[in-house]
Amino acid sequence: MGKVVVNRAMSLDGFIAAPGHVMDFGGGRPVADFVDPDDFASVAAATGAMLVGRRTWEVGDRMEEENPGSVDYPFTGPMFLLSHRPLDPPNPDVTILSGDIGEAVATALAAAGDKDLELLGADVAAQALGRGLVDELLVYVLPVLLGDGIPMSAPGLPRTELEPVSTKRSGDATMLRFRVRKG
Repeated sequence: MGKVVVNRAMSLDGFIAAPGHVMDFGGGRPVADFVDPDDFASVAAATGAMLVGRRTWEVGDRMEEENPGSVDYPFTGPMFLLSHRPLDPPNPDVTILSGDIGEAVATALAAAGDKDLELLGADVAAQALGRGLVDELLVYVLPVLLGDGIPMSAPGLPRTELEPVSTKRSGDATMLRFRVRKG
């Protein structure tokens, strides 16, 4: 079975999005423009399923509408949306999950098979981290200072001990991977 991985891009000053949940880290450049394409493809290939929060989903939709191709991710696999509302219009390639984060993670992880489950979204990540469901954090640190925005860690998140796994320069970004210490 794969790992549960929180995957995030972050400004050097610790924000995963600008005010208003705007994920513009550099003049409209998508995160993929900062990361070496081979590294981006490697992470996507290790991903068997994705569990995305509603706000992150809506931000992605807005980005794609404003700049087609800006949210392209070379991932093929089951997509799960954690939400209490259906998509409008419905998307047959997306399974809506609601309720307990533990059940949602278990469902999506089972669908990932022997690959990783990637968690996207501040709220989804905070809920999963708070329940001890996350195995790793993968953070792309981008060369920008946003000054304000949505912080990497949600207020109220309990202290979480991390073990550094790897650090790698990737294009203009730095990829940091941490294992969550359990117990």
